[in-house]
Amino acid sequence: MPTRTPATLPLKPKALLMLLMLPLLAVGILVGTESAYLLLGIGGALIANSTGAGGGVLFIPVFQRLALSPEAAVATSFAIQCFGMTTGALAWWRYARLQRRQEAALSWQPLPKLVLLLTPISWLGLALAHQLTPPASLEHSFALFSILLGSALLALARQVKVAATALQPWHWPLLMVTALIGGVITAWLSVGVGELLVLLLIALRIDVRVAVACGVMVSAATVWPGMLFSPPGSIAWPVVYLAGPGAILGAWLARRLASALPALALKRFFAAWILLTGLLTL
Repeated sequence: MPTRTPATLPLKPKALLMLLMLPLLAVGILVGTESAYLLLGIGGALIANSTGAGGGVLFIPVFQRLALSPEAAVATSFAIQCFGMTTGALAWWRYARLQRRQEAALSWQPLPKLVLLLTPISWLGLALAHQLTPPASLEHSFALFSILLGSALLALARQVKVAATALQPWHWPLLMVTALIGGVITAWLSVGVGELLVLLLIALRIDVRVAVACGVMVSAATVWPGMLFSPPGSIAWPVVYLAGPGAILGAWLARRLASALPALALKRFFAAWILLTGLLTL
């Protein structure tokens, strides 16, 4: 009897449980206690590493409500993501190695090349951003970016055809330009490169899990220089010390969530979360 592919599997109980955790995490964050920062790290990393969206999609709106300055919000978001995105990148890399040994080897074959090529270009975008004028309002820029990205992803999530297994030669210039633009946006908002790469790879009909893995790994490599070159004294270290361990736990759970969800559900989850975040930030 033929086995079904992961894209057609029903939602597993563990995946459903993790999705149900998100409202509880949001309630905990609103409490305002020290334990809420731990929950913030878990929630941000769970979302980031299961969808490819940086943890800043949750951190930035929360830090704005805590009255952190834009510089402090971005720098602190970078620092927390160094915990979560790095853990998530390692988890995805291990998963990718296992997949490449099985029947899914062809679809996962481009991943190392994607990460090795696009990461330095993202770094170049980070450096370029310091030569450009940043947006006047972090809050409105973040909201607009999230709404446009989420809407585009919801449109793409309507696609039900099987993803292609190989990148075409003309895809690579598009990906390189996207990584450069994403690096610039990430320098300003602490998120951007992972989201844009996932969006483009899904649009190119690359396997959604390969797209997420690429977004997580490039984001993980980008947040480290983002943190290291943050303005002196801008990182709220007490928040990082509490949220960082939570980010590690959330990232560890996230890869399991992403691999348990059907591909179409993962696309819609990613798109809906980013769109909702943008609307609530307005």
